[in-house]
Amino acid sequence: MHSPEITNPVEKTVPARYDSSRNFSCSVAPMPPFESLPYRPCAGLAVFNRKGCVFIGRRIDGPEHVDETHAWQMPQGGIDPGEDPWPAALRELYEETNIRSIEKLGEIEEWLTYDIPRKIVSQAWGGKYRGQTQKWYALRFTGDEKEINIASPAGGHDPEFVEWRWEPLANLPAMIVPFKRGVYERVVVAFAKFASTPERRKRR
Repeated sequence: MHSPEITNPVEKTVPARYDSSRNFSCSVAPMPPFESLPYRPCAGLAVFNRKGCVFIGRRIDGPEHVDETHAWQMPQGGIDPGEDPWPAALRELYEETNIRSIEKLGEIEEWLTYDIPRKIVSQAWGGKYRGQTQKWYALRFTGDEKEINIASPAGGHDPEFVEWRWEPLANLPAMIVPFKRGVYERVVVAFAKFASTPERRKRR
C-alpha cells in the first residue's frame, strides 16, 4: 500500500547558530547638547481679582512638576505654531480655568526666559526644549467666581489644577519651582501696580 503523497511537506529546520561576530545591539540617538536646544514659546497670565490678589492653581502634574512644595503657579501654556501670544494666552486661560470674563491691564514687553534642570530635559516636552520663553500679561477678572471651573475646563481638556485660590502677588516667587523664581520675581515687579485696589490707590 502506497503512502499518500504529501503535497506541502514541512521542511526540517535547523536552529541557526549564534554568530558572535555580528552586532545585534540597538543604537540610541544621543540627546542634543543642552545649550543647542531651543526655548518653548509660552504665554503666562497674572489674573487679578477686585481685591488685587492673583489666581494661582496647584498643579496635578506636568513636565515641570518636580515636588509638592512648589506645585503652585499662575496659568500658562504653550503657543501653537502660527499663533499670536495674546490669543494664545486667552485660549490657555480658558482651557485651564474656564475664565473668559477679563479685561487686559498690561503686559511685559520683553519675553522672560528660564532653563529647566538638565536632569528633567528628557522627560519634559519630549526632550525638545531647554526651557521656556514666556510672554506675560496682567488681567483683571471681572466675572463671578462661579465661572471658574478647574475640574472640568473648557473644550474637554484634562484638568491642570487640583485646587485654586487668590494669593497676594508678592507671595508667588516663594511658591513656584526654584528654576522659575527669577521669572516670577520679574512679574511681581512689573505687575505690582495692579495688585492694589482702586480704594487703596485713593488713600495714597
